[in-house]
Amino acid sequence: MQLIGMLDSPYVRRVAISLRLLDIDYQHLPLSVFRNMPEFRDINPVLKVPTLVCDDGELLMDSSLILDYLERLVPPERRLTPEALPARQHCLHGIGLALAAMEKAVQAFYECQLRPAEARHAPWLARVAEQLNAACLQMEALLQRQPPQLTQLDQATLSIAVAWRFIAERATAQVRLDDYPALCAWSQQAETHPAFLACPFE
Repeated sequence: MQLIGMLDSPYVRRVAISLRLLDIDYQHLPLSVFRNMPEFRDINPVLKVPTLVCDDGELLMDSSLILDYLERLVPPERRLTPEALPARQHCLHGIGLALAAMEKAVQAFYECQLRPAEARHAPWLARVAEQLNAACLQMEALLQRQPPQLTQLDQATLSIAVAWRFIAERATAQVRLDDYPALCAWSQQAETHPAFLACPFE
C-alpha cells in the first residue's frame, strides 16, 4: 500500500506514525497537493491528503477512516485505539481534541499563508484562534490528569503529539506555546520515539 501526502500535514503524519507502530509495510509518496498537483491528481482526482492506496488499488481518504481500516489489519491487542469501553471512550475523547486542534491550526495557517493580507477576515481568524486555544486547553488538562507514557502510545496520545508539533511549527501567531507546558513536554518526549523519528515533520 501507498501513503500519499507530505509529512508537514498533521493528518498524513498521524497515519504514517500509526503505520510504523502497527508494523504495517507501506510506501510513502511525499506529494504536495500544491507543488505536485498534476501527479497527485493522477492518483486521486479529489486532491485530498492523506490518501491511502490499498493493495487492490482502491483509495481511502480522511485520516480517521484510513486508521479505522489499518487497525482492522492487525490483532486487537496491537491496535492503537482500545476496543472495550470505557478505555475506548477516553481514547476517542483525546483523538477528538487533537483533530479539532489540527483542523483549526490548519485553517489559521492557510488563512495567513495563502490568502492575501487584504482579503483576510479578521473576525473569522479570531474565532479560529479561540477554538484552537480551547482545544489546546482541553488537551493540556487531559495530559495533566493522565500523563502519557512513551511506552504506551495510543491513538489519542499519538495524535495530540502530532497536533502540537504542527501548532508549534505553523500556528505560533495564534497560540502562546509557553501557556501549555504539558503539551510542550509531551511533544518533546514523543518526538524521540523511533516511529516519530522515522516520520519527521518536514
